[in-house]
Amino acid sequence: MTVTLDAPQLVRRSSAAFALGLFAFVAMMIGASAPSPFYPVLQQELGFSSATLTGIFAVYAIALLVTLLVTGSLSDHIGRRPMISVGFAVLALSMVVFWHADSVGALFLARTAQGAASGLLMSSLSAAVVDLEPEHRPGAAATFNSVSPLAGLALGALFGGIVLDQSSQPLVAVFGTLTAVYVLLAAIVWLLPETSPRREGLLHSLRPRVGVPVAARPAFLRSTPALVAGWATGGLYLSLGAPIAARELGGTDHIEQGLVVTVLTGVGAIACYVARRAPSRSITIFGTSALALGTVLSLVALAAGSLWGFLAAAVIGGAGFGTAFLGIMRSITPVVGPHERGELFAAVFVVSYLAFGIPAVAAGIAAPHIGLATTTYVYGGLVVVLSAAAAGLRRFGSTD
Repeated sequence: MTVTLDAPQLVRRSSAAFALGLFAFVAMMIGASAPSPFYPVLQQELGFSSATLTGIFAVYAIALLVTLLVTGSLSDHIGRRPMISVGFAVLALSMVVFWHADSVGALFLARTAQGAASGLLMSSLSAAVVDLEPEHRPGAAATFNSVSPLAGLALGALFGGIVLDQSSQPLVAVFGTLTAVYVLLAAIVWLLPETSPRREGLLHSLRPRVGVPVAARPAFLRSTPALVAGWATGGLYLSLGAPIAARELGGTDHIEQGLVVTVLTGVGAIACYVARRAPSRSITIFGTSALALGTVLSLVALAAGSLWGFLAAAVIGGAGFGTAFLGIMRSITPVVGPHERGELFAAVFVVSYLAFGIPAVAAGIAAPHIGLATTTYVYGGLVVVLSAAAAGLRRFGSTD
């Protein structure tokens, strides 16, 4: 017996699949930032140096980038569901290792596994969200592919900070919960429709490379300066934000320290949604300009020793971070076919995490030698120049 779905049922099924893909993306990014408030605590308990802490940060970015380079377009060949399921299974494993970490080696192992899992998921989840976009909501995928990672980062940092201050067993509350969520997602992703059927070229796709489909290259090249500026700003706040709040601005509670990341990324997510109907060029120009202004104001607040001034500056910088990324996604998403989406999103996130990771790691190495405040001034100054340059290039360059 064949069951035929009427139009409202098809719309509901399409919307449910799209929502599940978005939830999976948010859940992945919660895991990316939730461990951040734990690092100072683990550093004190295990007695490792700031240089080691920098290494723990770096190995995540390295594992993510290597995995993206090798497997970024793999879901275009074997399907979205297998890649997403394996990615969440590995992510669950990394949370278990975090949960029971009692040595520096265990932390490195957890971060390596988390980076590899995120590399498997970044391009495949982004592509799946675009594939599953409901026909009655055109443009929703580009918007929510920008909102979801920022919302997840905001929720993860806030979740970790609150649990550390309120729970008697914070490791169980955070990492036990995330393990269960990721195991569940690894299973229920098979309920989604497969949107990328198998095709030839699997072995060739595993060659480490960054490829941008021909149709997307002009838009991608125009967007790269803004992409770098936005994620370099994110790296500034995620790597130095909590230590700045604690050591330079008097933020003693874990919630206060986590708010630096939560405000930046949370406002970024809200700004993405608010600006979703504006032209991509206007969004990008606003975003990169706000990035420059917000970073300048954050350095002023640091000089004044004002935690609330720093958080207010993060509101402006967050609006810029979110809208710059939305403008980029809106520019590049419509120009490629379904069989090229995994490759394109892999390239986007390779550039993003290079911009996010390299300056942040350099800052972590420099801070013990020249001081946290001086490092922040230098890093922030570079972000201001880069953001202003990206805004100028977009304003006086192409008119699309």
